Amino acid sequence: MSIELNEALGGASGAGDQPGTDDLKDIVQVRHEGDVAVVTMNYPQRRNAFSMKMRVALIDVFQHLMHEDAATRAIVLTGAGGHFCAGGDLSEMQALTPTLLELRERIAVGVRLFRLIYTGTKPVVAAVEGTCFGAGLSLAAACDLAVSSNEAKYCCAFAMVGLLPDTGLLWTLPQKVGGGKARELMLKAQVIDAATALRIGLVNQTTEAGGALDAAIQQAARFASYPPVTLALLKASLVNAGNSIEDAWRLEVDLNPLTRQTGDHTEAVAAFMEKRNPVFTGT
Repeated sequence: MSIELNEALGGASGAGDQPGTDDLKDIVQVRHEGDVAVVTMNYPQRRNAFSMKMRVALIDVFQHLMHEDAATRAIVLTGAGGHFCAGGDLSEMQALTPTLLELRERIAVGVRLFRLIYTGTKPVVAAVEGTCFGAGLSLAAACDLAVSSNEAKYCCAFAMVGLLPDTGLLWTLPQKVGGGKARELMLKAQVIDAATALRIGLVNQTTEAGGALDAAIQQAARFASYPPVTLALLKASLVNAGNSIEDAWRLEVDLNPLTRQTGDHTEAVAAFMEKRNPVFTGT
């Protein structure tokens, strides 16, 4: 294991102060910037390690934002303390000895979170600073777009700790960077910098250190200004149209008539003709 990888995993392995109950009370925080919800993983003692408490809290938050909070039209996912997420909480793994069935249930929790982000009706933008390793990489890849600090580091670290990629990464990484590059990243488990992540398509934009969150909010605000129904159907199409050309054709024929009948489409056409900005209501 490289020194760089070992140091990064230290943030998820119990290095440093041990957190108490109060430290975990607000392990996921949410604030709003207009129509944009900013979701912050708040476990800086361990570089926002993907503990079970973190997973469950994120599921609760994304379930609410995707399905219950009509005022939120786009979401930003980020981490506290200058890091995105260092991956699974290795100290938690060492402390527990679950059965095979219990392990399956724990993995299923990560899958549920992945599905909420990846197949949800609202666009999600990752804002990445610092460490983005293991399950942190999975979370970033599950988002629709990723904005990265130019000092961020990425690693598909699973093989180095005797695990398979989880939280949807077996699907999303090939979708982002292509099958060959995904295979290389998974097998080699090498740390890559933000410039490389941008070049291979793992992230969509880089910023100066400390600037990822503002840039991600700006991009999410742009998404929030789009017709919500169209965005929801577009996300569904992107999830389901990649299996075959027949799937893509079928979705085009089935879903485009729905968008043509929305009030937001009518408003967009009227605004264009009247040379004004459209006001979308989600109807």
